[in-house]
Parts: sequence; structure tokens; C-alpha cells
Amino acid sequence: MTSLIVSIVPYKKPFESVQRAIELCEGFAKLPRDGKIFIKPNIVFWTRAVAFPKWGMITTSRVVEDTVALLKDHGIDDITIGEGTVVMDPKDTRTQRHAYQTLGYDTLQKRYGVKTINVLERPFRKVDLGDDIDLKFNVDALESDFIVDLPVLKTHNQTVVSLGIKNLKGLIDIPSRKKCHSADPVRDLHFMVSRLADRLPPIFTLIDGIYTLERGPAFDGHVRRSNLLVASADILSADLVGATLLGQDPAGVPHLAHAARNHNRPIDLSDVNRVGKSIEEVATPHKYEFEWGENDRNEALPLPLVKTGIQGVSYPKYDLSLCTYCSYLNGLILAAIRAAWKGDPWEDVEVLTGKIMVPTPGKKKTILLGKCMSKLNKDHPDINEMIAIKGCPPKITDIVDALQRSGIDVDPSLFEHYDRLPGMFMRRYEGKTEFDEAFFRVVAP
Repeated sequence: MTSLIVSIVPYKKPFESVQRAIELCEGFAKLPRDGKIFIKPNIVFWTRAVAFPKWGMITTSRVVEDTVALLKDHGIDDITIGEGTVVMDPKDTRTQRHAYQTLGYDTLQKRYGVKTINVLERPFRKVDLGDDIDLKFNVDALESDFIVDLPVLKTHNQTVVSLGIKNLKGLIDIPSRKKCHSADPVRDLHFMVSRLADRLPPIFTLIDGIYTLERGPAFDGHVRRSNLLVASADILSADLVGATLLGQDPAGVPHLAHAARNHNRPIDLSDVNRVGKSIEEVATPHKYEFEWGENDRNEALPLPLVKTGIQGVSYPKYDLSLCTYCSYLNGLILAAIRAAWKGDPWEDVEVLTGKIMVPTPGKKKTILLGKCMSKLNKDHPDINEMIAIKGCPPKITDIVDALQRSGIDVDPSLFEHYDRLPGMFMRRYEGKTEFDEAFFRVVAP
């Protein structure tokens, strides 16, 4: 019997469902007595401005509390919850604190004695991941005896899925995260992410699929109530099963294929013992890509913008080199362009992002979003009029100015209140009883 066990359990009841998922896969069999435990939830995004759609994006507080309670039942007293949510202002520490308070982690602290940290405020240590790759990891996680990884069951528009291994990206510092989005066609995002678990303490992974997300990782994806838990003491096995449950062939998930090769593992689940529900019973296809197309003028645009009839602007599809900061801005800019369209074509504008794109010959105006793109193409001969936005991350005011200089008269208020944008997407779920805010609360005694 293989020791690589993955449990697939329907979520039915508080505490009991998480307990069953852990017991079936023997997830706490190697839990060290009197050890230091580090819990890594997934809080990919947070805003203090609105009550945004947490479902499918963020680990439920229900799963976090049940996990903490079970650790306490196993005699564990030293428990730290840590996350490093990216915010647009690198100096902003209030948002992470607000997230912890709103999600009920302060109540967990009082009830169970857990500690909470913002990993971006804590020290980091360089870790050699092999092949001349080093990234800086949070020292609290590195110095723990055991990591409990609590990702969400979701697809991801760059890495195909975001599960246990990908969730560990929240443990590295911002320069390391940017480094992962390399322009190197070989040592790309997939290559880097595949190694994130390799030098960490033992990891138990519990994938929270109470809510699942299609075309994640953010609020512009599509949320489903799936009521699933996937658990394993082997992170790669958990991710291989999780990807399959999302309708994604693990062989087509590059970072999982890399990880399997790195560890001399098959990619087809042949060495994984699945217990509980069968994959066939509960798998549901989730798409991961946002679709792009071309309008009548051969201009690249997201498919919804093509269908709107927008002309005079080309916005080539994002690639792996687009990092988290510019990725969020990407969606905001596209929403502003769509809102600014009044039916008259703009003047051959092209918007370039990431670290790889080069200008299309013949465009009249070229917007370079971000420091990386501005540096790459600052002397490119195919640019007629350059409009560079050089910040890292770019300033909102500079983005508005650049779009307006190009002739795209965007509404500045959309950018001034960018942190309210998630509220627009939350309206999709209003009045639907299956989208229950109670999953993201810890009830005070």
C-alpha cells in the first residue's frame, strides 16, 4: 500500500468534515508533539473599502478554525497563522491587520492562543532551491517544525491551478515574488513555483473547496459552491488530485509536471492512494484562462471587449512575466477602457505589459505599463510615440494620465476608488443563500 494518501471528503459539518479529511489521509501522523506549527491560509487579496466576494478566493475561516481546534486536540500549543497579502501600497500594514480581524483570527487568538503575523513585516532568509535559484522565505515558516498549508481549490489564469504548492508563494518576500515572474523562457513562473515546497519543513496540505473558483485567482473569476475538502501529508499528491478535481490534467499544469519530474514521480496519480469520494463522483471542470481575440482591425483584446466593438486600441494578452501588482492593475485598466468606449475608434494605441512584450510596428502610440516594460522598450525603434508608466507598482495617477494622453478618456474616479472594484463583482452573489458570509467568520464566545 502506497504511503501517498489523499482524502477527498464532502464538506458537511463544522469540525467533523475537516477531522475526517485529516484522519482518512493520516495527515497528522507525523505531527511533532510540542512542536511549532505554522498555518498558511490563502488571503490572496483584501480591501478595507468594501465587503468583497471572499468565496473561492480566500480560505474559509471555518476550515482555519477547525484545523486549529484539531491541532489543539493533538496537544499543540505553539501555533502561528501567517500570510503576506499583496497590497498596492507596499507601506500599507493596516489592510492585513483588517483582514485578520474581519476573518475572526483575533477570536482564534483569544480562544486558542494562536499567534498571527504578516509575513511581509517579518524577517526573511535566503533559501537555495537548486539550479542556482534562491528565494527569500519567511523565517517563522522556515523555523517551524510543521507547516499546515490551507489553500483554496481554484484555477489560476497563469499557473492553471493555485493549490498547495502555489499557496506557498505567499511566504516569500516581494522581490522574490517578482523574480518568479521571470522573462526567462525556461526558468519561468512554472519552473520557480514548482520548487517552493522543496526546502521547507514537513507540510500537511488541506485544500479548502467549500467554495471553488474558476479563472482565479481574484474576484473577477467565477465562484461555485462545491463543498469539497482534499487533504494529504504529501503536498504534490494533494495538488495532483486537486487539479484533476478541477478538470485539469496534471500533465497540463506545468508547475506540477516540473515538480513531479524533480521528485521522480509519475504525473498520472498511479502512485497516489485516493480515499473517501472518488474523483469521478465529484470532479467539475473549471476553466482557467481569460479568452482573448482580435477585432476587425486585428487588434488584440479580451473577448468581451472584442464583442463590445472597441477599436483603435490593442491590448495583447498577459503572459507569465506579468507579476501580481501589474496583474491587478491590468484588470482595472481594461475595465476603465471598456467604460470609456463611446463608439469612435481611438488612435492606434497599444498597451504592453509584463517583461517580454515588444511593440507592434505601425502603432501611433505605445503605452508601456510598469518599470519592467518601460526599461525593456525604452529605445525600441518601432515606437512612434512612447507613453511610459515607470513605477513598480505604477502609480494610479500616472496610469490615468497615460491613458488620457493616448486619447482614451478614462474616468479617473474608477482608479481613485480602485479598492471598491471588488464590490462590483460581489453583486453577482447577492441573495444566493449558498454564498454564506458565515463561513468567513469566527463566532466570539
